[in-house]
Amino acid sequence: MNRDWVDKDFYRTLGVAKSNSAEEIKRAYRKLARQYHPDANPGDESKAEKFKGISEAYSILSDPERRKEYDEVRRVVDSGGYRHFPGAGQGAPFGGQVNLEDLLGGFGGFGDLFGQGGQQARSGKGDDLSASLRLTFEEALEGVTRSIAVKGQASCLDCRGTGARAGTVPETCPTCAGRGATVQDQGPFSFSRPCHQCQGSGRLIRNPCPKCRGSGVRHRTRKVRVKIPPGVKDGGKIRIRGRGAPGRSGGPPGDLVVQVEVEPHPFFVRNGKNLNLVLPLTYTEAILGATLEIPTLHGSVKLRVPPGTPNGKTFRVRGGGVPTRKGKAGDLLVEARVEIPKRVNRKQRQLLESLAELERKDIRSHFEVNK
Repeated sequence: MNRDWVDKDFYRTLGVAKSNSAEEIKRAYRKLARQYHPDANPGDESKAEKFKGISEAYSILSDPERRKEYDEVRRVVDSGGYRHFPGAGQGAPFGGQVNLEDLLGGFGGFGDLFGQGGQQARSGKGDDLSASLRLTFEEALEGVTRSIAVKGQASCLDCRGTGARAGTVPETCPTCAGRGATVQDQGPFSFSRPCHQCQGSGRLIRNPCPKCRGSGVRHRTRKVRVKIPPGVKDGGKIRIRGRGAPGRSGGPPGDLVVQVEVEPHPFFVRNGKNLNLVLPLTYTEAILGATLEIPTLHGSVKLRVPPGTPNGKTFRVRGGGVPTRKGKAGDLLVEARVEIPKRVNRKQRQLLESLAELERKDIRSHFEVNK
């Protein structure tokens, strides 16, 4: 980037507005290029110079990233905000030396758009690590704290993450004074660049740790205690902030993402915050009714099955479902399933045949069709 970005209005050069799309800018450029191209105007130096300006403008505005940078510079220049910074002259724009990073940083936090060095650019968040955890059905519903083995990058135990051999410490880089960046002047601007001596770290390790070779990290397995909240589902992921790989050059550590596998329960099935339970009934219990004990997560309760309960009827036990963080648990939904025996003994058959003789009502009378 050079002073042209300050002095020249590339949108005006192409005859377009800042709001125009990339396709509209392209069409405008092609129209002007046909008009001012040197091949169409041999010997005309003024049109050749005009064509150079058109090509320069299009090279910036046709590139989304460079157009974004140019727009921001023009925004700051047009606002007159550069006058608030040391070195800005009172006459021509940027009459003195101005650090463009500071200038843009004062207007919307343009940050490291121009690739500046320094602590913010050279440091970085560590990578996220992943691990898996298998829980019982009850542990997943009630929550649990467990220790899990995590494999991946971790702080070196020998140097405690400093990268320097035990008994020594890293030195502050004398070239950049620990900033990790040096300033390079270019016209009216000054740019920060990563320091060539310390490679942007701000530190020099004269005597590196032999185990991690000065990196401060090693690939190893470590134990991490993980608190699983109540109600986690099978396949759910829990993100543990700051328990991933160490950050680079003083940056924050990454996260640990734990994927949960929940073992199935022998008779409960989870449905959101409710639990489903299938209750087998004999046909006599379904006909005559019964009071039965059924299991819940916290012991058994009694359930009254009224006489004449049909197959598939569902009973609701309030609060017998999945606990929630707000304290109000879901319900236990109990489905009656009448079990019909495939075989009966002689006495049972005799009783059933006697019962059949007493059944007078024709339950299929609606099938009859008048002839």
